[in-house]
Amino acid sequence: MPVMPGKRPVSDRPMTARSPIGDTRRDTALPQPRADPSANPDSTMAINNIRFDMQVWVNRTRPWLPPGALPFVPRPLPIVRSDTVVPRVDGVPLTDLIDRFELAAGMQPAGGAYGGLRPGSAWNFRIDDHFHGRSSMTTGTKTPVLVCQCGAWGDWPLLAEIVVSDSLVIWHRFEQPYRQERDYDAFGPFRFDRNQYDEALQDLIDRSPQPLRGHDAPPP
Repeated sequence: MPVMPGKRPVSDRPMTARSPIGDTRRDTALPQPRADPSANPDSTMAINNIRFDMQVWVNRTRPWLPPGALPFVPRPLPIVRSDTVVPRVDGVPLTDLIDRFELAAGMQPAGGAYGGLRPGSAWNFRIDDHFHGRSSMTTGTKTPVLVCQCGAWGDWPLLAEIVVSDSLVIWHRFEQPYRQERDYDAFGPFRFDRNQYDEALQDLIDRSPQPLRGHDAPPP
């Protein structure tokens, strides 16, 4: 067959390579299921930054008199310290992060329900053990990372499973124990570089005006 000027025979056209069905080079480009971070703690998920804020509260106790006791005699009143620890993830207090999540999810009650941890009111408490998942205040396998805004550990805690490896610390599987039907799967997981995490904890201990490593006496 004569060939028209400027054209090539069909047999001379370059063939485009086609990958066979199931070719692994194509399969790896497909979206992959989200892996459980506890099963593969060194996966390539994003790394978060953590800091622990120390809020110092100093309260003077109120005077108390039995009914009908007169006259009132002024006297010095003891000063009570009630320091709180609030984790800050990527510069945002964890209290704000959980409030936004619960409100956006339509959970009730929500908003202003959580507060920082009060180490001074916990039994035999060590802050470094606590944030490595080895706390005396754990519930099963989960650790309170926030408590009720009133400061009570058992009233309304936010629990998380803390997984520690040589290179990472992961907070995931968050839970509100008094609302078991709530779904926190989309909250976190938060993954922290182990060295940065431990440095942040040590910085908290160094900045604290009162001991955070342990309490040998029962809470008041």
